[in-house]
Amino acid sequence: MNGVLLAIVGYVLAQFLVGVWVSRRMSTASDYILAGRKLGGGLVLFSVFATFFGAEAIVATGGSVYEKGLAGALVDPFGYALAIVVVGLFFAGALWSRGITTFADLFRQRYSPGVERLVVLVLLPGSLFWAAAQLRAFGQVMDANSGMGLRTAIVVAAVLVAGYSVVGGLLADAVTDLIQGMVVLAGLVILGTVVAVKAGGVSEVIAQTDATRLVLLDPTDGLLDTIEKMAVPICGTIVAVEIISRFLGARSANVAVIGTVAAGIVYLAVGMIPVFLGLAAARLLPNVPEAEQTVARLAEVHLPGLLYIAFVGAIISANLSVVHSALHAPAAQLSHNIVVRVITGLSDTAKLWTARLTVLALSIVAFILSFTSEGIHELIENASAFGSAGVFVATLFALFTTFGGPASAYASIAAGMVVWVVGKFGLGLATPYLLGLSAALIGYVGAALIERRR
Repeated sequence: MNGVLLAIVGYVLAQFLVGVWVSRRMSTASDYILAGRKLGGGLVLFSVFATFFGAEAIVATGGSVYEKGLAGALVDPFGYALAIVVVGLFFAGALWSRGITTFADLFRQRYSPGVERLVVLVLLPGSLFWAAAQLRAFGQVMDANSGMGLRTAIVVAAVLVAGYSVVGGLLADAVTDLIQGMVVLAGLVILGTVVAVKAGGVSEVIAQTDATRLVLLDPTDGLLDTIEKMAVPICGTIVAVEIISRFLGARSANVAVIGTVAAGIVYLAVGMIPVFLGLAAARLLPNVPEAEQTVARLAEVHLPGLLYIAFVGAIISANLSVVHSALHAPAAQLSHNIVVRVITGLSDTAKLWTARLTVLALSIVAFILSFTSEGIHELIENASAFGSAGVFVATLFALFTTFGGPASAYASIAAGMVVWVVGKFGLGLATPYLLGLSAALIGYVGAALIERRR
């Protein structure tokens, strides 16, 4: 086992021990899911940031900018950073003030238990595909630094991540997110600084980049194409259980708002480093065979041993944060909003272990998906926008109006899902998500008007 692999395994085990230490006084499912609503602004900030800033935010963004110029950064970091800020400004305080334990509780309060369960099940596949993508990326990093083979590496990665995710609840996750966020920041700053020196400085890279590569909007896209690209991260993020679970653990509504908005600002600032790396690589590495190898190749070529290990640590940290939240948040909803309501009379200890065992079960499903898929891109593509169009529309009406009831929510979620699936996978349309949103809105309003007449 080489030094880089030893460092990876040691780092993950250290995070596991931190999670065990933080979780030692955890006694209820509420502690596990909400951290007792004790998170301060700093922990909310880093937890939200680390939850969304995965390996693809480093690797895929750098490669996309290398290939397309600044237009490759429209969705990530600009779209996701804007989405997180919007969540903080308009949704974090409103959701926190409802006193809910999970996002699905909102739909039980506002609509019905049936809608509550439907939301849990509709949003679950997207989280699982996302977790599987991170597991596969983790396995690829371990394979690249050990030669153990991708399948073996995925098995090892799954065991490490499952143990890490089951033990730690939201508080443990927030503390380790703080550590991992610092590691991500350090790794990217190191690589960005070294590359900037090699390239003659940031201003020199920009000055020598063709003006056509410094345009944020892709000239080949029409207006609807651009709106489609931005609607997916913004609407999808607003109803993402991963981010909502983080700010629901804040100690007040103001902390939830401030911490989430700050996370969006930090996301954009840190996300600009991979953007710079993509632009710089066009001069420093003009012949990268695959665009997504751009950032990794820069690290291999320009970082010496210990600094390269620091960069690998940043990738692993990004993976750990995202995969934990992608397992913890949907498992919390599944156990709290379905399992515990079906199996009544459970003690606090039994509810806690139900949540943990649900995390374990979802970890196994994510492992199977990562093990049987053809690649990370396939998993992320399936996770993107899955089921969120109708849930987004129902959420807006639930939080900010009294218009519509259970039938409206059912119609919205069903119409948004069916139209998006048919448009994307059946017809291959250019704007399936916008069509899904439109269908969800029509379904909601139409059902609400029928309900009102009755």
